[in-house]
Amino acid sequence: MRFHMNGSSDENDIVTATASAEHIRKFVFGGGADAPEDRLEIKIPEILQGAYSFYTWPCAPILAHFLWERRQTLMCKRILELGAGTALPGIVAAKCGARVVLSDNCILPKSLAHIQKSCLTNQLQPGVDIDVVGLSWGLLLNSVFRLPVLDLIIAADCFYDPSVFEDIIVTVAFLLERNRGAKFIFTYQERSADWCIEALLKKWKLHASTINMDDIGKQSGVDLLEFMGGHTIHLLEITLNEPE
Repeated sequence: MRFHMNGSSDENDIVTATASAEHIRKFVFGGGADAPEDRLEIKIPEILQGAYSFYTWPCAPILAHFLWERRQTLMCKRILELGAGTALPGIVAAKCGARVVLSDNCILPKSLAHIQKSCLTNQLQPGVDIDVVGLSWGLLLNSVFRLPVLDLIIAADCFYDPSVFEDIIVTVAFLLERNRGAKFIFTYQERSADWCIEALLKKWKLHASTINMDDIGKQSGVDLLEFMGGHTIHLLEITLNEPE
């Protein structure tokens, strides 16, 4: 099985939309006909002229709905979001009772500040209800060793450039080795059949499997195609290869 990854200039470069003002984008989870009272609304501040981490890309709401529909299993789970950006999946997990650490590149203070703003917009106090840390992929800095014990690692659309693929895989492999039994679950947008992580998974002794997305969003009456915008998006789970 080949796992083709995403990468495109529209996510690697500065977004050049003409709108400059920040706006609030709302995401609704639950509230379907079967349980209208079971509803969660998340408000995400976005800046269309900011770097790509200031915008909620299609992979994020899909991962967020996946987590929401498993919210009963998230209570008190310790979750790390890599490359959090606007942090929609991690914030949803925190609202579902998980103990969440949101991370982004430690040399991007504005991105980290925006994550904190996303938290505060949803009544989550950084350092109290949720944590925000700088973490650079591929570098085993002090921030990596200070992370708590983890049950789950998540990411939405982190594989945006082949130059960072191994850095991400190295970080994930290290964290999974330190947190036996943890999983890395992530969404990615496919844009090139030439880009894949199969060789890297083998090199770092990891195993990947696809997660069926057919039913995601149905509990909330959401059509995932609305988020995909014509793109092909996949959901994967990565674990350590256990010795035979």
